Parts: sequence; C-alpha cells; structure tokens
Amino acid sequence: MASRKDPDDVRLKVARYQVDRLTGGAAENEDADTAGQPTGDQRAQYVRVAIEQAERRGDFDNLPGSGKPLANLHQAYDPDWWIRRKIEREKLTGLGPPALTLRSEDAGLNDRLDAASSERAVREILEEFNRRVVDARRQLQGGPPVITPTRDVEQAVVDWHERRQERLRLADEERERQAAELAAMTWRERRRARRRARSERES
Repeated sequence: MASRKDPDDVRLKVARYQVDRLTGGAAENEDADTAGQPTGDQRAQYVRVAIEQAERRGDFDNLPGSGKPLANLHQAYDPDWWIRRKIEREKLTGLGPPALTLRSEDAGLNDRLDAASSERAVREILEEFNRRVVDARRQLQGGPPVITPTRDVEQAVVDWHERRQERLRLADEERERQAAELAAMTWRERRRARRRARSERES
C-alpha cells in the first residue's frame, strides 16, 4: 500500500523546482532580462516552505544559547568582537594583538587567581599581568588600543582571600550536609551510598 505524500514535502519540491528552473534559465543566457528570474514572492515561498520543513524535522531545537539571554548587551560596541570571542571560545593564548589577548586574559583572571595555592602566587600573577598591560600600552605597533586596566594588587589579594573563604565555607557546609544524611541512613543505605559515590569517582 503506497504511503501518502506529505503535502509540505510536495510544496517544498514545487517551490525548489520553480526557483531552480527560473534561475537556471537566466544562467544560460547572461543577457536574459529579469523576467526570467524568480520573483520575490517565489523566493519567499521557497524559503518559507524550507523553514517549515526544518522546524518539523527539529533542526532548530536545542540550538546553542536557546532560552538564554543575549550575552554582553551591557557592553559598548567592540569592532574586534569576533576576534575576542574566538579567542575566548577556543581558549587561544599568545595569538592576536596584545589588546585582544590581554582583554581575554583579564576576563578569566579571577579563575586563574582562584587556582593559585598561596597569596605569594597570586601576587606574582597580578604583577606579571600588570607588567604586560603597561608594556602593551607603550608599544606603538598599530592595532586596536589597549583598554585593559591594570589590577590593584592589594585589592585583588583581599578579593582572593574572600572568595577562598567562601569556597571553604561552602565545602564545610557540604561535608556537614553529607554527614547528616549518612547519619540518618540505615547501614544498608550507607553502604549503597558509598558504593554509588565510589563508582561516580571512578567514572
């Protein structure tokens, strides 16, 4: 028994045929007038049907950023945004003019500081970052201007201590919560929980 044709598929094929026929006829004769080309309505019909088909296939489902607010709406226009975005997205280092690489590094500097194990290491990272910012401002090699500010070392160290204390506090609270949950369990439940935690660590 023959299956029924999807009317949307037929519409898409018809629209594609009309556009291909008209554009193909115009391509064979470079001197052809605009009468041989598809009209705006015909192009719009083809595009509309193609979009409807893509929606039915789910091509637009779960796209990156779906349901999320647009990023960086509060920032001023940056003519080099696409280079900066590529450097940030692919975590490229040492590429591009200093104005862009320093801006990208500045955006992730707090994470780098939080990974440091001591205040001395934090100060070294900050002093090295500030030195490169100042050096980049002094260079006259063209390219976009360096607008990345230097960091106040003392204030950054204070902020690092505060973030560290907050992480330790949250870790203590999580340990206390887990201990309370284990205390309320039976020995069978505790054994299953330990096995589950061990398997999660190993996976």
